[in-house]
Formats: sequence, C-alpha cells, structure tokens
Amino acid sequence: MQKKPKLSFWQIWNLSFGFLGVQIGYSLQNSNTSSIFQSLGADVNTLSYFWLAAPIAGLIIQPIVGLFSDHTWTRLGRRIPFILGGAVVSSVALMLMPNCPTLLSFAPLAMGAFILLFMDSSFNVTMQPFRALVGDMLDDSQKTKGFVVQTFLINLGAVIGGVLPTIMTAFGVSDAEIAGQVPKHIAYSYYAGGIILLLTVLVTTFMVKEYPPHEFALYNDLDETDEEPKTGFWQLLKGTPKVMLQLGVTQFFSWAALFLMWTYLKPAISGIVCDPSGVILSEGATQSWVGILNAAYPIPACFIAIFMTKIAAKFGNKSVYAVTLLFGAAGFFGLTLLHNQYWMLLPMVGIGIAWAGILAMPYSILSKAVDARRMGVYMGIFNFTVTIPQVIVGLTGGVILKHFFGSNAVMMLALAAIFMLCAAISVCFVKEK
Repeated sequence: MQKKPKLSFWQIWNLSFGFLGVQIGYSLQNSNTSSIFQSLGADVNTLSYFWLAAPIAGLIIQPIVGLFSDHTWTRLGRRIPFILGGAVVSSVALMLMPNCPTLLSFAPLAMGAFILLFMDSSFNVTMQPFRALVGDMLDDSQKTKGFVVQTFLINLGAVIGGVLPTIMTAFGVSDAEIAGQVPKHIAYSYYAGGIILLLTVLVTTFMVKEYPPHEFALYNDLDETDEEPKTGFWQLLKGTPKVMLQLGVTQFFSWAALFLMWTYLKPAISGIVCDPSGVILSEGATQSWVGILNAAYPIPACFIAIFMTKIAAKFGNKSVYAVTLLFGAAGFFGLTLLHNQYWMLLPMVGIGIAWAGILAMPYSILSKAVDARRMGVYMGIFNFTVTIPQVIVGLTGGVILKHFFGSNAVMMLALAAIFMLCAAISVCFVKEK
C-alpha cells in the first residue's frame, strides 16, 4: 500500500476552512435560539422541544449523506458536492430565520420551528462530509493534526458567531426586545453569518482537490476494479467497530451536558447575572452576555487545539480526552455558583478545554479504526452518539426541569456537570487501536 502524500499546514487548513463558516451559523443558533423562541411566545418549560430539531436532523441526515458521499465521484470530488450544496441551503435558512414572524404572522412559533429544522438539516448536510474529508485526505500520522486544525477552525467560528450580536450592537444596531419580533442585532447577525458561511465553503470547494478513484484505491490498498460488496444499513450497523460503541458512552454524557448548557444557559442566568456593581442585567443585555459566554469557551479551545497534537503524541489520545472532560465538569459546576457576569467567564475556560477534546479526540481515535471505503457512512453513524443524547435530553429536559427542579434552570447546569464527570470516567473503558 502506497502512503498518502504528506499535506502542508495550509492544505490541511483548507480541508476544514469551510467548517469555520458553518460553525459561525451553528454558534448563532446555539446562542440565540432560546431567546428567539421566547420572544415569539415559547415558555421556558417547552424550550427543549424546539431544540430537538438539531439532533433529529443530524440523526437522520448525517448517515445518509455519509453513505451517498462514500459512493460519489464527480469533477468536484467525493465530499465537496455535499459540502457546497448544503452551504447554499444553510445560507438561505440563516437569512429566513429572523423573518419568521413576517413569513407566517398568525403562527410565528410554527414557522420558526420549521425554519429551524430546515436550517439544521442543511447544516448537517454541510458538516458531515468535513469529518470524512479529513479522514480521506490524510495519512494516519497526520489525522490527529487534521482534526485538531478542524477543531481550531470550529472554535474560531464559534467565537465569531457568539460575538456577532455584540458587534452589531456596537455599530448602533438596536438590541431592544420587542414582543413577537426577533431583535434587530440578532437578525443582522444571522444575515452576516449566512454570507460568511457561503464564502468560507467556497474556499474549501476551490482549494481542495480530492483524490480521484485510482489514487484513493492506491492509498488505501484497494483494487479499483473490484466492486465493493453491497451492504445494507443494518449490516453496517452490526459491523460497527467496537471502539465506536465504547466512545459512544463518552459521547452520550458529554453531548447531553453541552445540550443542557445550550438550552438552559439563558434562562438559568436571567434575573441572576449582574454587573460588577451588583445591578441585575436587563433581558436584552443578558441575551448579549449569553452570546459572549458562548463565544468565550471556544477561545481556550482554540489555544488548546494548537498544542493538542503534541500533547496527545506524548500522553496519548485517551489521557488527553479524559482530562479535558474533567475540566468541563469543573466548568459546569462553576457556572452554578457565580453571578458576576465577568466571573462567569472563568468556568467557560474549563468548558472550552472540554470542547476542544470533544471535537478532536474521538474522531482521531475512530478514524484509525474505520474502513477507508466507508469513512463517510461510519462518521455519519458515529453522529448517532452526538444526536441521540440531545434527543433524549430534549424530550425529558422540560419534565426534569419542571417536576424535579421546580423550574429552576440553574439546576440543569448542575446536571450537566454530573454528566460531564461521567463522560470523563467512561474514557477509561475505551480501547484505542
């Protein structure tokens, strides 16, 4: 088997550059979905149901996109046609989201839910092939570096998406809360995010040249003339590498914790978070601060990602993964204790370190254990471990909040801390290739 050529740093960078724009859009959604639906009349106890759109879309779409992209060969490549097509639709969805009260004035919540599902579906079409693209293009010796670079770009996108509303406010766009309307600073941020998403994906589209079939076969010790035996989806599931199931336990707890934060951070700190003088922040200012907090945790993740390749080479992927998750657990516990808006930035450092590990380590571990011909579909199936915990939490979150925690959303962050601690412990049972 001939080894894949070593790619330069900038070639590796271009592989994932489009993910920067996708994450800007995703970050806008994570920071503002709860606020948007509350402004349209949603109750805090029902918020988790609206958040189900993202994991359900990922659960269905990512394996399908992975399966089809595994068998796609075009002039643009194997994965890039899906990346580009999804990016175009994602940009349109971002433009539509702030206008749901106008598009269906008598039922804005229903329109918002529909657009959210539409947007999440297109995000997933765009995101899924990026994971497989790194696995396709890089030699085993460069895969950890490839996923770490991807992690850096994802976190940079999360920072930009989180601060966009604050930037809009700084330029004079109103952040006033108007019943039944999406605030202007949020709307303008969505418009900007849609444009950036499309532009970054175009960079990956035109700068990356995927291996044609004969080179792909050569680099993966395959016979190009041999037809791959047709395997049904259930057979693929049965043939899932054991390490994926082991990682799935860790993924369950870590993504459940993140989903709780994305859903309940705004209601958890509303009426509690205060400025340094002790004055409680207004609703509009609180929402802007939620954006800052969501932009804060990817910053340490960016810095950790820079050194993660060398740290993992010295201590091993599993050790790095477990320690990052322990930092995340400490971060979630910290959020339940602090009220000063600036002190709340400290726990986000721990959550950011965990985020860096979650985005890089499991994919690096998995990519070395997967058949190259089925990289796309198995990366899609692995997304079950991301989406299923979010679906479960989305279905049960409102019940838990209302009946166990007396609608005190702060307790949902405490539950997230426990979940993240369980994730760190479960890494010990992963057997890496």
